[in-house]
Amino acid sequence: MPSASRRRAKDELYDAFAAIARAMASGRRAEIIDLLSQSERSVDEVAREIDQSVANTSHHLRSLAHAGLVRSRRDGQRVLYRLVDERVGKLWRALRDVAVEHVAEVEVLAASYLGARDVDAVTAHDLAERMAKGRVVVLDVRPRAEYEAGHIAGARPVPIDELGEAVDALPRSREIVAYCRGPFCVYADDAVRLLRARGIRARRLDAGYPEWRDAGLPVVAPVTVPTREAG
Repeated sequence: MPSASRRRAKDELYDAFAAIARAMASGRRAEIIDLLSQSERSVDEVAREIDQSVANTSHHLRSLAHAGLVRSRRDGQRVLYRLVDERVGKLWRALRDVAVEHVAEVEVLAASYLGARDVDAVTAHDLAERMAKGRVVVLDVRPRAEYEAGHIAGARPVPIDELGEAVDALPRSREIVAYCRGPFCVYADDAVRLLRARGIRARRLDAGYPEWRDAGLPVVAPVTVPTREAG
């Protein structure tokens, strides 16, 4: 192949690789990928979660689908979106973690969103050891649909908006550990504050369900059945 032709071919190849980065070059699309790492969602559900119009959300989802990062399927009248596979979620989490390590502004922005990190945390491997010894109760405080789509083995579903009513039924003899979507999810922090205000020993997992799954720790997830792709 002539040198100029090979150069063009290589340019086109690397441009194709970069298309993935371009598709993710939006905070809203990154948030959508983070959300779909938990479970599939309809356009309306995604729009509510990211506080965008359905039209804007549809545009973001189409861009992600065009880049091969998400797929859709029909469920009656609804179209549900999901990540093409777990590697997309891992790509997003790797990007996030690099930003945490090397972009100084991230720490300031995270503090503005999350508030003071005044709750103690436990690592995934420490939590796994404590669970194996029966020393802890683990609460999944994400929305119930996310729990049903996959959760830490042995965790109890107590969505954050139901926790206040569930506190009295929780054991006082063991520590409670709450987890949610990831290190930048506020549900677990809010859960720990509520539990401590009620006199219960509590901490949060320093990560979320996707990170726990990435680490190869025990999970419960439904068997995926092939479905018809949306047209």
